[in-house]
Amino acid sequence: MKLTSYVQERQLTVALAGEIDHHCAREMMEAISEKIDLYLPLRCILDFRDVRFMDSSGIAVVLHTLRRMNTLQGKLLLQNIPAQPYKVLRAAGIEKITEIKEECPQ
Repeated sequence: MKLTSYVQERQLTVALAGEIDHHCAREMMEAISEKIDLYLPLRCILDFRDVRFMDSSGIAVVLHTLRRMNTLQGKLLLQNIPAQPYKVLRAAGIEKITEIKEECPQ
């Protein structure tokens, strides 16, 4: 699991990479929460472009981030989601509670 981030005009973009599973999910949630607490963004983008695999722990990461952004009355956006993580997110109905900007082409 690798996580990089940058902030521009109260928008926090967090680029996720590697595998999101039960081994790294808690660490990832803590790291994202620290960034949100530090920058207090109005919008947070989770970029999944370099995520190779994700299980249901990835859903927990998204829900945790959504709750943190809701406490700030901010928005969460998911983008660049490869096919396998996209299937996991769709099965959970994530598109009903937060915006998915785009899925990576196959």
